Amino acid sequence: MAIEASTAVLEVGGVGYQVHATPATLRSLSLGSESLVFTSLIIREDSHTLFAFVTSEEQQIFDLLRSVTGVGPKSALAVLAQLSVDAIKSAVVNDQDSVFKAVSGIGPKTAKLITLTLAGKLQISGVAINYTEESSNSATVIAAITGLGWPERLAEQAVAVASRDGDLSTDELLRAALAQLGASKSVGATDE
Repeated sequence: MAIEASTAVLEVGGVGYQVHATPATLRSLSLGSESLVFTSLIIREDSHTLFAFVTSEEQQIFDLLRSVTGVGPKSALAVLAQLSVDAIKSAVVNDQDSVFKAVSGIGPKTAKLITLTLAGKLQISGVAINYTEESSNSATVIAAITGLGWPERLAEQAVAVASRDGDLSTDELLRAALAQLGASKSVGATDE
């Protein structure tokens, strides 16, 4: 095994494979010791390139990032090099594209595309967003409201406002959030 600034050569069955990895992944490797990494193989006309990750969750986020228009493997790796998986999830959930703009090579349009594209894919891909126990009612109500056809962002805002009334049961929170959505729709209608 050999470890360099942005790559490592891992020996598997007597064959050396060069992998590209984040600095954190490279720090977790040590010469002469056995390591387990998760890999993604990118096949192009002129190359086959391996990317290595310490956790399967990092690998899943890497693959999701590459699904965004304008984000290639090097940009996806740069995002993971600069942001933790939890920071990426938080930025997507809270629609904070500015977090991604801080990554070298990610412009404002691509940053916005990342938050929009990943918002719909995080849970589908099995990279579940960790809700606290306190917010499990909120998650249930948000799912119910989006099931009724409301956009997720509006559902989240309505639940956040309704949650200020204190500790509500799921049914009470749903009623309050729907009332909030109805009130905001009425307000929007009078402003036109």
